[in-house]
Amino acid sequence: MYEDKTLVCKECGAEFVFSAGEQQFYAERGFQNEPQRCKACRDAKKNAARGPREFFTTTCASCGKEAKVPFKPSDDRPVYCSECFAAQKQ
Repeated sequence: MYEDKTLVCKECGAEFVFSAGEQQFYAERGFQNEPQRCKACRDAKKNAARGPREFFTTTCASCGKEAKVPFKPSDDRPVYCSECFAAQKQ
């Protein structure tokens, strides 16, 4: 029913593919307009509206390396670097 379409980004002028799967997703949610921006420009617009993220530097509770996190660490909970956090999840 749906076929891939090549569209032109109104922001940067680059061509991008509006895939059949994306078209089905839009239709299921009732969206009537096709996207006007490529993925990179959509992401940039979302991030610009959100503002810059503030990162905090702390020490990993497991390995002791420096870790940057997007939240203010509190003393009552351990904070892990990316590698140790991933290892904890497994």
